[in-house]
Amino acid sequence: MTLKDKTTVTFYNGLTTIGGPMIEVAYNKSHVLFDLGEVYRPELKLPDESYQTLIKNQLIGDVPNFYDPKITGKPIDTERWEHSAAYISHLHLDHSKVLNLLAPEIPLYAGPITAHLLPALNENGDFLLPAAGHEKNYTRPIIAAEYKKPIKVGDITLEIYPSDHDAYGATGLLVKTPDKQIAYTGDIRLHGYHPDLVRAFMQAAKGSDMLIIEGTGVSWPEEKHDENSEEFTGPKNEVELTEEIVRLQNANPDRQITFNTYPTNVERLLRIVSDSPRKVVLHAKRAHLIKDSLNEDYPYYYLPEDKKYSDLNPELEVSYDELLADNHKYLWQAVSDYDKLQVGGLYIHSNAEPLGDFDPTYKPFVEQFAKNKIEFIALRCSGHADEKELKEIIGGIQPAILVPVHTLHPELEENPFGERILPKRGQTATL
Repeated sequence: MTLKDKTTVTFYNGLTTIGGPMIEVAYNKSHVLFDLGEVYRPELKLPDESYQTLIKNQLIGDVPNFYDPKITGKPIDTERWEHSAAYISHLHLDHSKVLNLLAPEIPLYAGPITAHLLPALNENGDFLLPAAGHEKNYTRPIIAAEYKKPIKVGDITLEIYPSDHDAYGATGLLVKTPDKQIAYTGDIRLHGYHPDLVRAFMQAAKGSDMLIIEGTGVSWPEEKHDENSEEFTGPKNEVELTEEIVRLQNANPDRQITFNTYPTNVERLLRIVSDSPRKVVLHAKRAHLIKDSLNEDYPYYYLPEDKKYSDLNPELEVSYDELLADNHKYLWQAVSDYDKLQVGGLYIHSNAEPLGDFDPTYKPFVEQFAKNKIEFIALRCSGHADEKELKEIIGGIQPAILVPVHTLHPELEENPFGERILPKRGQTATL
């Protein structure tokens, strides 16, 4: 380390898209990378998800000296970089899907919940991209970091903080070099289950030299009305969402009610289970995920073609035929065979896949319910801070430099406390 060493931040991806941020912080011969996700663009109809295809279509960043040489064909310059590490903020694929492409010798850190859940989610090899030289369902080692405990990467120190998002176990990151502090929010909100965790991160990050903040909440100015864009319609927080699901059950005592949620939104699912007046029954795959990751048992059912899971308690199985015939006892997770649901029934789509209008499969998915005379209710609660919350987070941290990422309109984020930069893809900022 010499006096001429400078902290640099390079922005490789996820700047004007919702998802896929890939950012490198470097100092002297040390560097770290975060996150390791893929931008979701189903409309591209790509022929494959090879490294070359993803780079060509800018769905991942063209990051040197981090990817596995077996995939890139390019060796890592270990003379230039003596110390390397990577970090993922949470489970969502736009932040984690590419983690198996990381060079195996580079340590990968995540919060303890994320590190524990990801291998379970990838058990069938259909969640993450495959690693070179391994079976499809391989998940590379992930180090479960202790919250707030410094992690040394040469001249750089990482500190991982618990946060709040609609992915269970989401975290934020502080990166400290000998002369600067950089805060990275990951995906963040103040209307979730744990606003106290977010405010604690804000306090720890206060006065950072740079704040890299997600800006999903300002992505749709054309949809903005008196309150917010479509992303923020419906329940204003997770508690209200659960209360609405309970209300719908109480208001429809003699009606078949089914639902679905996103698999990584574990906490929402558990709140629905605990608060529901009906007995909640999960699809066996989801019940297995909960058992594998949290060692908790919940009622479940199998579709006729499903494989059986040895870790599920047979005493908790409910027959699929019983669920199809029921109109008052169960609230159950429907994942297919929607044409077999009862005419006049109610289906609650709570941020489940397909996620929204941007996905070409969403419209036909919704239309099939109307065709079968089933009421479709999209009951969402955003995992992202809205415009007001983003201002509060920025105001709590008061960064010298603000860098909005993970948004269609980064120019709509402002920094009353200093400078704001809107980097181009591949651009390096020197602090």
